[in-house]
Amino acid sequence: MTRIMHISTRLILGGSQENTVLSCEGQVAAGHEVSLVYGPIFGPEGSLRDRVADHGGIELIETPHLVRELAPVRDARCRRDLRRLIRAWQPDVVHTHSSKAGILGRLAAWRERVPCVVHTIHGLAFHPYQATWRNGIYIAAERIAARRCHRIVCVADAMRDQALAAGIGTPDQYRTIYSGMEVDRLLHPSVGRADMRTKLGFAPDDFVVGTIARLAELKGHDDLLDALGEEMKRQPRLKLLWVGDGWWAPRLLRRVAEMGLSDQVCATGLVPPEEIPAHIQAMDVLAHPSYREGLPRALPQALISGVATIAYDVDGAREVCIDGETGRLVPPGDRDALAAAVRWMVGHDADRQAMGRRGREKCAEQFSAATMVEALGRLYDEVLGAAGEAAERGTG
Repeated sequence: MTRIMHISTRLILGGSQENTVLSCEGQVAAGHEVSLVYGPIFGPEGSLRDRVADHGGIELIETPHLVRELAPVRDARCRRDLRRLIRAWQPDVVHTHSSKAGILGRLAAWRERVPCVVHTIHGLAFHPYQATWRNGIYIAAERIAARRCHRIVCVADAMRDQALAAGIGTPDQYRTIYSGMEVDRLLHPSVGRADMRTKLGFAPDDFVVGTIARLAELKGHDDLLDALGEEMKRQPRLKLLWVGDGWWAPRLLRRVAEMGLSDQVCATGLVPPEEIPAHIQAMDVLAHPSYREGLPRALPQALISGVATIAYDVDGAREVCIDGETGRLVPPGDRDALAAAVRWMVGHDADRQAMGRRGREKCAEQFSAATMVEALGRLYDEVLGAAGEAAERGTG
């Protein structure tokens, strides 16, 4: 039995958080003692806290100073608090997630001499759409934190390559472990396609372009409206399904109304994770025109469901949305190419369905939660085994 402490900045509904919760649940099922440390939860994105609490077996620990934004005073207090928690809980493994928790958690765990310190890069905090000074702060902090952990897990090879290019860590530290999904729910949704489309107000002959993402900056909802707005006016059977909520929801929905497309855009708001598979089944294609991701969970979720994908060619997207095989890749920000990809999907029904089938074959095993948990276990054992051997040499 291993004592494993996970540390994540926010326990909201999101890809990295779902990955973390599935890791915790799988490790409890394997007989380990698991705690999950997280910061205050607020905002329209929803929370996974109740799911974790209802699961049982995972010790939930909220720490008040773990916040997403840069806050030097609170960050110093958070690091102090994390050291106290680690000292009291005595984990064998500290596994951090997200940038802020990853930096502060690794610094705290290293100072407390935790035998195995692991960090997962779900998405890098530095990117081209952010101020240079802010990127510089994050890169410098990540370089320091990388020297204070044993392994760095990436959800896509692209994250490893970008981090190493920025001088973060060394190649031997990195392991790619794809993010786990609840595959059975995706393969066998609780509501069938026809029933779900009826519930959402779609006709049998509508062509539904779906997204699963927070309604927030850089997620590409505006790009879809720019790319498809005029086409939707000419083709009333072309519909958008937006699954998710976020700070940009009021503005985006006002824009939809101003464009006269309210009858063609279905915005669901927050959807519990267990209902996502049925919503995917209602789609003809999933579009993910996001400008930055690690490896967006929406892409393998759609492919496991047998739905072809369209994505901007950024970060890890191309590792699952393989152009011409499981979907269509589009240069980021190219609205004309995005529109052309949707038109191709509309006009190539058999090819689109074949893409979905190939995606299911590729992703169902690769992205299962069980596969992820097993790989993490092997990684922990590797580090703990090396630590044990080093301790024996030191006392021999």
